[in-house]
Amino acid sequence: MNFNFKKILPHIVVFVVFIVVSLAYFNPVLSGKKLYQSDIVQYKGNARQLIDHRARTGEELYWTDAVFGGMPTYQLGAQYDYDFIDGLDKALRFLPRPADYLFLYFACFYALMLVMRVEWKIGLLGALAFGFSTYLIIILGAGHNSKAHAIAYFPLVLSGIILVFQKRYILGFILTAIAMALELQANHPQMTYYLLLTVVILGSAYLIDAIRKNSLPHYFKSIGIMTAAVVLALGTNAGNLLATNEYSKESTRGVNNLTINAQGKSLTKKSGLDYDYITDYSYGLSESMNLVLPRFAGGGSGEVYDENSQSRAQLSRIDPSKMSEEDLGYLNQLVSMSQRKYWGNQAIVEAPAYLGVSVVFLALLALFLIQGRLKWWTLTAIFLALLLSYGKNLSWLTELFIDYVPFYNKFRAVTSIQVIIELCVPILAAVGLWQIFSKKITLEKKSQALLYAGAGFGGLLLIIAAAGSYLLNLTGPFDEYLLDFPQLGSRYVDALKADRFSMIQNDAFKALLYVGLICAALYLLLRDKIKENVVLAVCGVVILFDLISFNSNYIDEDSYVTARAYEFAFEKTPADEVVLQDKEHFRVYDQITDPVNSGRAAYFHNAFGGYHGAKPRRFQDLMDFYFAEEQGITREQLEILAMFNTKYILGQTQNGSVAQQNPIQLGNAWFVNEILTVADQNKEILSLKLLNGDSLAIITKDQKVRIGLKSANKDATASITLKEYKTEELTYTSTNSQEGLAVFSEIYYPHGWKATIDGKEAPIAKVNYALRGLKVPAGQHEIVFKFVPDVVKTGSTIMLISNILLLLVVLGGLFYVFKRKQSL
Repeated sequence: MNFNFKKILPHIVVFVVFIVVSLAYFNPVLSGKKLYQSDIVQYKGNARQLIDHRARTGEELYWTDAVFGGMPTYQLGAQYDYDFIDGLDKALRFLPRPADYLFLYFACFYALMLVMRVEWKIGLLGALAFGFSTYLIIILGAGHNSKAHAIAYFPLVLSGIILVFQKRYILGFILTAIAMALELQANHPQMTYYLLLTVVILGSAYLIDAIRKNSLPHYFKSIGIMTAAVVLALGTNAGNLLATNEYSKESTRGVNNLTINAQGKSLTKKSGLDYDYITDYSYGLSESMNLVLPRFAGGGSGEVYDENSQSRAQLSRIDPSKMSEEDLGYLNQLVSMSQRKYWGNQAIVEAPAYLGVSVVFLALLALFLIQGRLKWWTLTAIFLALLLSYGKNLSWLTELFIDYVPFYNKFRAVTSIQVIIELCVPILAAVGLWQIFSKKITLEKKSQALLYAGAGFGGLLLIIAAAGSYLLNLTGPFDEYLLDFPQLGSRYVDALKADRFSMIQNDAFKALLYVGLICAALYLLLRDKIKENVVLAVCGVVILFDLISFNSNYIDEDSYVTARAYEFAFEKTPADEVVLQDKEHFRVYDQITDPVNSGRAAYFHNAFGGYHGAKPRRFQDLMDFYFAEEQGITREQLEILAMFNTKYILGQTQNGSVAQQNPIQLGNAWFVNEILTVADQNKEILSLKLLNGDSLAIITKDQKVRIGLKSANKDATASITLKEYKTEELTYTSTNSQEGLAVFSEIYYPHGWKATIDGKEAPIAKVNYALRGLKVPAGQHEIVFKFVPDVVKTGSTIMLISNILLLLVVLGGLFYVFKRKQSL
């Protein structure tokens, strides 16, 4: 077999282009700057204990008590032995962040184009269109790295699947196994779930096609091969998958065993997230037009109208001196809300999920040119994703999926499902352009397709630009309040509507220009006036100018900070300085920021709180029952903070930050002299309002029986002291002349923690709904809690075996293919 360098040279050039473009787009990273990613900054606060421990010892930490009273680090960046896929992933992401993710977008989509046998030049253009899609860029700016990571591998997984269906079984198996392993390594279950929905649709299209062509044996053989590949990929990620599965049952994503709310009213016991939480971010029915016209709903929540807007002109006519202080305050509030350019119904939108109008047009053109599987599975996936993204605005479908589609209720922010559209539209666009160049399609069919797509799409844009102010509903969510306020009223609302339509109209005219240029190029191509390369150049310039210029509104030079500013993103306050002088082991409740949605406190201290999408269920229940009301710190809250050894409460006053000590101090552990036995967890959490320092503990009957507890006793000198502190190993000494119940200020987690009393294992009870408790015999004892998660050991063993199998399959498969080609 002769090696043909000329065949691979274009692909080498393409990958060099991807590297150059990725670095050019995020060029400040070349001078040492960092893209400020808010979610990553919060993560660094949450994972501070893990990161510091790894840097200091070179060892892994699978538990942290720096957030939420304690939780596993499985979803905080924990690493596992024999995780060779992680090494492969890092090798693929060799560029500085976030250019590495942009490169991955390009490279994986290009691989899909090659598998679909699209010409490399068109594959290059399709990859650039996919990678620069606004949503995929914006999530990098926000720091949703694991989401971007998972999305980037979507096309690679599809490449492996399509190879198998193309009867290239060995290469398909290898690529599916590796791509799926990389997809799982990205560790964003929600995005992988959406990929699974796409694959189910793709597989259904191939099944229908197999039935029509009487090729079911091949279809089921392909399914078997892909299933084996996915099982192997699961094995290579067993450590994280098994650990995450174990933790999810104890998190807000698992079953809630409480059947009452904070008011004691009955609730239906269910797994997964609440409907309101799942649909908190739901696309408006007309808002999805921003996939085509980015300002159709105004843009991002952070954008405001400039001084030249009509609404600002109306505001300038208001005389504030004639208004009461109360009315003036309300006016300022209304103006602040209404001057946001975004006027959809979602609470926050970083930026529109803009696909690029030229990309959408080429995808529409493809629908007139292609038939069969590709057309129907991409269209089905697009429409399903669009309908599900409406969430509560299309409640019957959303409720159907929540109730009956497995695992759908585990994920929130239903708008994220539009990543399927972000994938499918560029696929169709690239294939549409490929079909225009194809010699297999008649000139007549190409001309008709161009006419129908151009006239239909252009006509729609023209109608919107010319008559959109009469046809579109331009009413914002706060307009009714504006109408009721005398100084604003209908004139101000009309001015706002004019500003809204002005943005839509400007986008429509731009879209007409972009689409017109591409139509003209394609028309001239069909009339044999210009060459294909000229058409590709026109399409490339239009698409990239459109997407990159729009994306620059959200990521620009101001989005970067120095490496030092990024490293020390959280500013230490005088209150933090006070707390850091105290060298005891305790926790901090941070009211300087949102205590349960910020990693700031965890960056400096051990925090009662933190920032995470899957908080420990028991912690969240305590917050829902006792911290939901914003009325200052109550006695009940002080008791709960104290039981987690929260010594300091940080706050903000007119004179700056302050650190106040909790008046209730229980320390790291204590004996109680009274227990209240309750029937179930409902009564247990409600009874926490009866807590009174270290005098009382609340326990359910089953937990009491489990540890063989008869009664709680302690003498006047009884004590229990934290002798040695390590994050995963806590050593206490206790003294008590009577058998008693010891309560520990660490969150109860039923997996991995082992307790010994003088070296003999003792069962751990759940007390006070969320803490650990032990029955301690009379006398002096040494008590040790140690975190030894079996799930990590089991997962690592499976990973080792799976990686060896994958390596053998890859080497064997490649050897077979090589020998077969030599024999041809």
